[in-house]
Amino acid sequence: MVNLLVIPSIDIKNGKTVRVVQGIPELDCKIYGDDPVEMAKLWRAENAKMIHVVDFDLSHQHSHKNYRIIEKMCNNVVIPVEVGGGISSLEEAREVFNLGVFRIVIGSLAYTNENEFKKILDYFGPQRIVAAIDVLDNQVVVSGRSKKTGMDPIDYSKKLTDIGVKRFIVTDVYTNGMLEGPNISLSESIAKATKQKVTLSGGIRNYPDLVEVKKHMNSGIDSVIVGRALYENKFPCQKIWRVAESKFIK
Repeated sequence: MVNLLVIPSIDIKNGKTVRVVQGIPELDCKIYGDDPVEMAKLWRAENAKMIHVVDFDLSHQHSHKNYRIIEKMCNNVVIPVEVGGGISSLEEAREVFNLGVFRIVIGSLAYTNENEFKKILDYFGPQRIVAAIDVLDNQVVVSGRSKKTGMDPIDYSKKLTDIGVKRFIVTDVYTNGMLEGPNISLSESIAKATKQKVTLSGGIRNYPDLVEVKKHMNSGIDSVIVGRALYENKFPCQKIWRVAESKFIK
């Protein structure tokens, strides 16, 4: 039986490991460490099977200053690293993949420039490209979660499925970094509507939350991204991996 995959998140800003409330640096940005590479090695030592990286400098300033850190991270852990944050072209996607990452996460581009997103999806294939859907007030938000699109997340996910997306990372912005519990129904509704795999992101606060998400795996939710709860020791890491680790990544 395949179990829930728990993916630690490493958010990078100005070369440091941070946690950002609702994914918006202007709201609150807390530093959790000076060396994201050492943080990646720590999660690997705790038996993580994958690492999720968000490059806030790339996302908000289109700066490549963290590329060397990401490359070093990929070279120092033997598990897949996925990276997201403002990737805006096929050429930039190539640059990020050349750092050694396993797959990339694309959010705003799929909405603002569908043709360019299709180029990336066609070039690298759906196993290496994940579409991020950030939701606020039941509508998709883009541009660093600063712009409401008016697009219904279910309709949007179906549209992306039609052009070839096979996996989504779904985030309820209200829950992200708030430690108030995950919005399981949002991720489940997208998984059911698209019949594709969904990674739930945002709101995980403790072990019971993981157990609750696991109950919904039949709908298509097969993984969760956990950030602040890990950094603030809301549960013993080893217990997470023993109970909820997965034997595969798709």
